[in-house]
Amino acid sequence: MTRRVACVIPAYQAAATVGDVVRGVRRALPGAIVHVIDDGSSDDTASRAGAAGAVVLRLGRNEGKGAALRAGFDRALANGSDVVITLDADAQHDPAFAPMLLAGLDRADIVIGERARFGTRMPMQRRLSNALSSAVIGLCAGCRIGDAQSGYRAIDARVLRAVDPVGDRYEFETDLLILAGRQGFRITGVPVPTIYGPPSHFRPLADTRRVAGRIWRRLPTPLS
Repeated sequence: MTRRVACVIPAYQAAATVGDVVRGVRRALPGAIVHVIDDGSSDDTASRAGAAGAVVLRLGRNEGKGAALRAGFDRALANGSDVVITLDADAQHDPAFAPMLLAGLDRADIVIGERARFGTRMPMQRRLSNALSSAVIGLCAGCRIGDAQSGYRAIDARVLRAVDPVGDRYEFETDLLILAGRQGFRITGVPVPTIYGPPSHFRPLADTRRVAGRIWRRLPTPLS
């Protein structure tokens, strides 16, 4: 049976790149519905996404990446999607690799696009934080996670119906992995290019604190 695929792209102030991302996804996955969730942008993000062929949902104000993903997941599930692929609007995820993530769902329930840490342009600080967070989140989830910070993912719709991640910003993606792993869903990864482009909207202090707080609350408790 052919799986119904939806792509969810959270976007904020991404007018310069979102059109190319949408067109790339449509080339890579011709049958997929592409949802762009415009997270309160003040630029032309919504109009350029729509012109490229996406179904656009505009949030009234900037609510955060987690809130945008949640809204996109709700739309995809309401439309009967069997699989949801997430990627960012800033062109740091190559849409050409989406079929590889989709194929990985033959052996898993979540497939993460794993970026190489060494021999790439990834800054040393990001390499260290990526490795540490992936190890700790894997500990919380009860399984190996190779790149917990990657937002390039293919997710079986059963996962999205079963888990209820907490948070409206980047901690939402962390919580999704932890809850999915704890419920026995299989998580794996496939290699994707490490691409760095426009500055991220990740706020180093505030968002790191949010992610760390979510990990802290999900740490396994020792048996008494």
